[in-house]
Amino acid sequence: MDFDLGAVSWRRSSRSGSEGNNCVEVARLTSGVGVRDSKDAAGPVLRFAPAAWATFLADLKHDDHPPA
Repeated sequence: MDFDLGAVSWRRSSRSGSEGNNCVEVARLTSGVGVRDSKDAAGPVLRFAPAAWATFLADLKHDDHPPA
């Protein structure tokens, strides 16, 4: 399925700071959520189904994934 990624509104993490050098951006898509590197807006986009994104957020809230 092809998406018009230029028509979506991308949001950057509030934790990216004023520099924003090491951050990702997220956008709601018609079929889920898109994630991209904030330094490469024209680069690849990871697409997540709604259920996968919800699981990811729930895991973050419960800190199920310790830092690497």
